[in-house]
Amino acid sequence: MKKSAAGTGPVIIKKYANRRLYNTETSSYITLDHLAAMTREGRDFKVVDAKTEEDITHNVLTQIIMEEEQRGQTMLPVNFLRQLIALYGDSMQAMVPGYLEASMESFRRNQQQFKSAVEGAFANSPFAEMAKRNMEIFEAATQAFKPGATPGAPGAPGAAAPAPAASEGDDVAALKAELARLQDKIEKLAK
Repeated sequence: MKKSAAGTGPVIIKKYANRRLYNTETSSYITLDHLAAMTREGRDFKVVDAKTEEDITHNVLTQIIMEEEQRGQTMLPVNFLRQLIALYGDSMQAMVPGYLEASMESFRRNQQQFKSAVEGAFANSPFAEMAKRNMEIFEAATQAFKPGATPGAPGAPGAAAPAPAASEGDDVAALKAELARLQDKIEKLAK
């Protein structure tokens, strides 16, 4: 999230005692939803307490996550949250933030490679359409990790699932035909 306007550094957001957020770049009041959208767009921002100038970005980002989880956009499993809470005060606590950050960065970096590998593995076979649909589901599940993602966009959580290109009967028939073809190859190799 290093993208900012014309190299001027992060956008400064001031949070006032009345809980209102003020974007100093646009000279306008904004909401947490605006900050969530800025995050998805890859915009770098810093939230400061208007009175003390204390950096409260971490608290505000945590608040955004809590609101997303309450809206039904749950991404953090209960078991993960329990494990995370158990690490507070543990000797390993200092290592957790760096580990989580590196894991998420690696996930984002490898996401495109994974997509290409899966698509290439099933190219020109009856499994290609199924692989394509599975990738669409995978992309919808990982939408929150993509900078610039917007809810309701194709492949975003909550977006309508794409209509299947062929009926289930056609898929089953294609799978049976492919299975028969593979069995023939195996029999020929065994001879």
